[in-house]
Amino acid sequence: MNVINWTKKARKQLGPIPHHDVERIIVAVESLANWPDVPNVKSLSERNDYRLRVGRYRVLFTVTPGGEVTVILIEEVKKRDEHTY
Repeated sequence: MNVINWTKKARKQLGPIPHHDVERIIVAVESLANWPDVPNVKSLSERNDYRLRVGRYRVLFTVTPGGEVTVILIEEVKKRDEHTY
């Protein structure tokens, strides 16, 4: 079981996100305690960070050699639709 830390910026970014999405993000981040057996995680190229997909949100995090997970930030992915152009 790994320790999960949140940066101040990541905690602040949870504020404007709808409550039901925040719950999904928190559950997904808690699953990182089972690192490296976590679905929807991708290693970012040319960085030592990882990305966790949670619906339309992306959680960026790092993992120390000791297994400690630090959530860096949360981004909303804006998908294109018929109103984009």
